[in-house]
Amino acid sequence: MHIGIDIGGTNIACGIIDESGQLVFKKRMPSGGSREAIAILDDIAYLINELKIKAAGKINSIGIGVPGIVAKDKGYIYYCPNINLGRINMKEEIEKRTGLLTFVDNDGNLAALAEREVGVLKGVKNAVLLTLGTGIGAGIIVSGEMLRGANGLSSEVGHMVIGKNYYDCNCGKNGCFETFASGSALIGYTEKLLDESNKSSLLRNSKRINAKAIIDAAKKGDKLANESYSRFINYLGVGIVNLINILDPDIIAIGGGLANAGEFLTVPLKEKVESLLLVNDFPHAEIKIAKLGDDAGIIGAALLAKKMYKA
Repeated sequence: MHIGIDIGGTNIACGIIDESGQLVFKKRMPSGGSREAIAILDDIAYLINELKIKAAGKINSIGIGVPGIVAKDKGYIYYCPNINLGRINMKEEIEKRTGLLTFVDNDGNLAALAEREVGVLKGVKNAVLLTLGTGIGAGIIVSGEMLRGANGLSSEVGHMVIGKNYYDCNCGKNGCFETFASGSALIGYTEKLLDESNKSSLLRNSKRINAKAIIDAAKKGDKLANESYSRFINYLGVGIVNLINILDPDIIAIGGGLANAGEFLTVPLKEKVESLLLVNDFPHAEIKIAKLGDDAGIIGAALLAKKMYKA
């Protein structure tokens, strides 16, 4: 069996797949992205050791997905803007703590790998998977193969600049896609509206505002929540049309926590995308909700471990 670890800016999710690729157990815990790296690494090792016990020691290898730029073959993380794991050799650190062979890659690439193998992108030649969570991750498939680029930097679409924003991205630039169209962006803009306006809103009574609470309020007709959500949809559409113009994929799949909104996400998003297309009557990418949901990163990481262990 193989362990998959999906590290996000909000949570660390982990699970076990068996030799047939089925997810047989999963668990998650807060990542606390602002903490020191050593504390996060120790938490990951703790989760892995728990899974080893759960699997009665029958673990062959570990796969880890991180939201940053990774030297895949070496397991070294060059840059990780939403969690404090930059300039760390994740492979060495986890192998030292667990004694298990470990493989590391970008989380968007691994989520796309999972969707390509067992999800909505199975059999699709050209596709993009966008994961909407704390930031925006992506995996790109071209002619049936993962696109990695000359130096392994491809798919960092969350940091393409699409406009001027009221705050800077964690990467230091202003206007990154993920500062407009991620879960964090939706929450941040909603809080801005609550602070700067006197509009009534169901969210004013919320102890903790998260993306689900905003979407639920919008579904109930809350004007402030809908103003924030409409802005989110608008910029998500802008980013997706950029990807269509550059890559012309068959499918753009939406994953991550915000994909749980289902048709409340896809219906207005498709309308926005169609309004921005370069040529209205020309075929364009179909927008779908990813099949594997929050499990895609775990499954993809474990599939990486399975594949590399047998290589």
